Amino acid sequence: MKKTRVLFLCTGNSARSQMAEAFLRHHAGDRFEAYSAGLEPKGIHPLTIRVMEEIGIGLEGHTSKPLSDYMGRVHFGYLVTVCGDAEEQCPSVFPGMGQRLHWGLEDPAAFIGSDAEKLEKFRQVRDQLEQEIQEWVAEESLTR
Repeated sequence: MKKTRVLFLCTGNSARSQMAEAFLRHHAGDRFEAYSAGLEPKGIHPLTIRVMEEIGIGLEGHTSKPLSDYMGRVHFGYLVTVCGDAEEQCPSVFPGMGQRLHWGLEDPAAFIGSDAEKLEKFRQVRDQLEQEIQEWVAEESLTR
């Protein structure tokens, strides 16, 4: 059975889209091929790596990539924007793109606070993303 490719897109490809890619691989890697990219890639935020490792999901092999690496080169069954900037700035249509979804989540890298508060914000976004992925995978299983 051919896996459906899913691209998670955010502005920096440093936190939300990286987490989403890892969660989809973890929860449904047998059914989906997960990718992530950013409109302006910034490298993976250290707290992204830390909060994912806390729950036993490593980000080895993950890199921050530009959308242009994939646009028109890879067919995706789904494009999931995980931030408002990506939703607004991403071309509404481009070759090789199937269904488009938007999951608006707060950018933990932009959160201002103490180190402990920043870490907690990353954990909150991580947990929201895992819930989104699990619910979406369950819905997709019902429609297949």
